[in-house]
Amino acid sequence: MQRQPFVAALAAAAALATTLPAAAQFRKPEDAVKYRQSVMAVQNFHLGRIFGMAGGRIPFDAKVVAEDAAVLDVTDKLPFVAFVDGSGPDKVPATNAKAEIWKERAKFDAAAAKMVEDVSKLNVAAKSGNIDQIKAAVGAVGQSCKACHDAYQKQ
Repeated sequence: MQRQPFVAALAAAAALATTLPAAAQFRKPEDAVKYRQSVMAVQNFHLGRIFGMAGGRIPFDAKVVAEDAAVLDVTDKLPFVAFVDGSGPDKVPATNAKAEIWKERAKFDAAAAKMVEDVSKLNVAAKSGNIDQIKAAVGAVGQSCKACHDAYQKQ
């Protein structure tokens, strides 16, 4: 599979997603939950491969790391448009999101922005092909993800 057209399609989807009002994107609160869970599943796949290589559990392949980091640099922005009012645990019990997301929206948005920044740095490091730079960047992304999940995701 060629990655460049896929990444370009993801970028176009991200641009479209950020230009439309969030309420217009999701007819039902459950749709918002499904969307953000789907995006995070895709992120988990690509980040898992990078973590595996950085941790020595998977043979290092600089090209794959660069491709996965490029995908993450697009998808990392996508789930946050789906944390719309009415899609929390009070309305959609199936969500793993805690009510604190909507109660502490500024803190949640700051955590999301930190993760986006850290993924951008990972993308830069991945382009270098330098495993030490990638490991440092992966550590920061892992900390950002963990901090947000610890605070805002049901266990």
